Amino acid sequence: MATLATNKKALFNYELVDKFEAGLILDGWEVKSIRAGNISLKESYVIIKNNRAYLQGAHVGKWQGAVIPIGGETRDRELLLHKDELAKLFSAMKIKGQAIVPLNIHMAKHRIKAEIALARGKKLYDKRSVLKEKDQKSDIARDLKRMGM
Repeated sequence: MATLATNKKALFNYELVDKFEAGLILDGWEVKSIRAGNISLKESYVIIKNNRAYLQGAHVGKWQGAVIPIGGETRDRELLLHKDELAKLFSAMKIKGQAIVPLNIHMAKHRIKAEIALARGKKLYDKRSVLKEKDQKSDIARDLKRMGM
């Protein structure tokens, strides 16, 4: 499974509750561009409308020579999920403080898939504790390196 793009902020801002793998409905130029790594999930999210899931805000860079309609680089892309997965996501969205966030875009058996997660927002003190732990680990690693261990 080759990862093509990751959403690093999702792991920092959210506590993951449940993960799902979904297919993407893409145009031909989008497939070529994503395989080349021209995709950003930085401010993307998943919405559910009309019993379908859509990836919004994901930016797919323009492929050379492709004729792209206006707004085509950040258009809504439909996600392919099973009915029971959609029902679970839809019922969980009604709970306050939960969101559906894309974690990464990857290749699975020559197909482009999106890993999405049902997530709960972290509080500010949770984020601070994560940063504090990260700083402590780097300090320990630096000290061990100085001591020659």
